[in-house]
Amino acid sequence: MSHATTEAIVYVSCAEETHIAVLALDTLTGAMRELARTKLPGNVPSPGSLPLAISPDRSRLYAGLREAPYPLVTYSIDPGTGLLDVRGSATLADSMCFLSVDATGRTLFSASYGGAKLAANAIGSDGVAGMPMQVLATPPKAHSAVPAPDNRFVYTACLGADAILCQAFDAPTGRLAGEINIAAHTAAGAGPRHMVFGGGGRMLYVVNELGGTLSVYARDPASGALAARQTLSLLPDGVATPVASADIHLTPDGRFLYASERTTNTLSGFRVNATDGTLVPVCRVPSEPTPRGFAIAPGGRFLLCAGLASGGLATYAIEQDTGVLVRLGVHQVGGGANWVEIITLP
Repeated sequence: MSHATTEAIVYVSCAEETHIAVLALDTLTGAMRELARTKLPGNVPSPGSLPLAISPDRSRLYAGLREAPYPLVTYSIDPGTGLLDVRGSATLADSMCFLSVDATGRTLFSASYGGAKLAANAIGSDGVAGMPMQVLATPPKAHSAVPAPDNRFVYTACLGADAILCQAFDAPTGRLAGEINIAAHTAAGAGPRHMVFGGGGRMLYVVNELGGTLSVYARDPASGALAARQTLSLLPDGVATPVASADIHLTPDGRFLYASERTTNTLSGFRVNATDGTLVPVCRVPSEPTPRGFAIAPGGRFLLCAGLASGGLATYAIEQDTGVLVRLGVHQVGGGANWVEIITLP
């Protein structure tokens, strides 16, 4: 199979069926076609979710299973087709709900909700992830671990402590600062979950699961310090908390931000103020049932949202002037669809 120059490759993990659906997305029209369903090796279930991460050079995909012995599988990405092939397997430090890779491609970070851990696994020169080389105890319910754009810090959202950690990171050794550093607290009971950096690393946006809110922080790139700037609701009027907000992403040009909420089954969009990074609401639209994960395609024209309860991957066009989402259709990818990654081939 060859791919057209307008195509991106989409990977969707389906936890109930323990496979990764591979699809091609036309980044001009939004048309989608399925290429393969890659079953994970062994017979290890991954209840709830099946987190994925992509290497910076887009040559490797990493998948973490959430049942003991917690396999961490490395796949090669075929540069011509986007199809996956197993290259190695190691283990994670616990049941990890989030994976990410540092900018050098030599360290994989993971966060454990149930185990309250932040961990680092070394990645070899062949791109294959190895065993954990550092495991830190965190405040309760660590839900994400995201390296800053400058690769000097890793931020971890701890839902159970309403805390956002900022650990200094030394890329040459792959090690994090051992002493836990809390950079900010959200409102009590907000439950910070996922994060995304904006403004070249000068802003941090956090989706709060239990409060149904977004927190906006200004960030000092030199020290990693955070300063609260804004809090916005993701909820329609009259919806009581706690709810279940889930994922958050920016368009590649940084102009629009989106977040998902699983109790109301909605996607909310915001325009980013280019001057100070604050947000202005622009839309709230129905999503696939239980929108645990979504991603924005390269080029910023389409958003793809997975429905954990429906097994569907819905396509939305992003209106380029306003940021408003327009639903185009849905493609069935498999039970427990939850994590979406989209790349152009190297």
